[in-house]
Amino acid sequence: MSQHYTVPCAPHNCHWGFFDAGLKPVATIASGDTVSIDCVSGGRDVLPDDPQFEILDDHRAIHGAITPRLGAHILTGPVAVEGAMPGDVLQIDILSINCRQNWGYTRIRPLAGTLPEDFPMHKTWHSGIDKQRNVAVLPWGLEIDLAPFFGVMGVAPPPVYGACTSIVPREFGGNMDLKELVAGTTLFLPVWTEGALFSCGDGHGVQGDGEVCITALETALSGTFRLTVRKDLKFTLPRAETPTHHITMGFDEDLDDAAKTCLRAMIELISERLELPPEDAYMFASLAVDLRVTQLVDGNKGIHAMLPKRFTPTA
Repeated sequence: MSQHYTVPCAPHNCHWGFFDAGLKPVATIASGDTVSIDCVSGGRDVLPDDPQFEILDDHRAIHGAITPRLGAHILTGPVAVEGAMPGDVLQIDILSINCRQNWGYTRIRPLAGTLPEDFPMHKTWHSGIDKQRNVAVLPWGLEIDLAPFFGVMGVAPPPVYGACTSIVPREFGGNMDLKELVAGTTLFLPVWTEGALFSCGDGHGVQGDGEVCITALETALSGTFRLTVRKDLKFTLPRAETPTHHITMGFDEDLDDAAKTCLRAMIELISERLELPPEDAYMFASLAVDLRVTQLVDGNKGIHAMLPKRFTPTA
């Protein structure tokens, strides 16, 4: 019988700005168990002055206890999964995602984003979050529906890499910023070290494909996940599934190369699911697969390919 665990967003459960196979797990669970993980987002400089916006005690505690290393994201974890070994795949069923606070921030900073030459400035918005109505209220009053997801979900990198910045998405996941990964979807991450060592953070209230200015609506989230070791799956880049689509991903500094990586992974998936030779899978992809820009701002840019599940009814 599966068990449920809770990992609060306390300083001793967090690491700021990096992934590392050398991190000690903050919890160890069995394959198939569920875990609820609380996260916060942002340094002291993004905290609002407006008293209508609540600032979580754990957010302030982390600022006082942890120093950023290599990257910007406050991550909760890692959670080890018994039996996970290099070459396996960790299946992460995203059971629920909830906002933990009544505000989020969006910002521009010099030398970052998709158009740094056009916007060499610092600017930060604070938007209200109405959890009951499931909307964000932007500074000038416009409302936008929330669709919360974790911008960063990853396992530990290969041990030989040492510590890796949380900013750049890679084969172990990390800062993928894939807005499709809302509650009810599943992420698949290849495992690179014993226990897998899953961490998450970078909560987003809502984001458009591209995340063009460098952030989405950054906020504090709580997520509940079922973590399952899959020894029957073998691939080396993240994949995902929504209720309606299969998703493959590619990351590269060059957007064209990210697209090629992503498309090759989708051709492999189509070949597996439909038992087609690669050349037929390639042609079918031109008819049925959508290629979308995941994000443009994280060092390695992202492309994801989406195949409707109606074409793979036995999957």
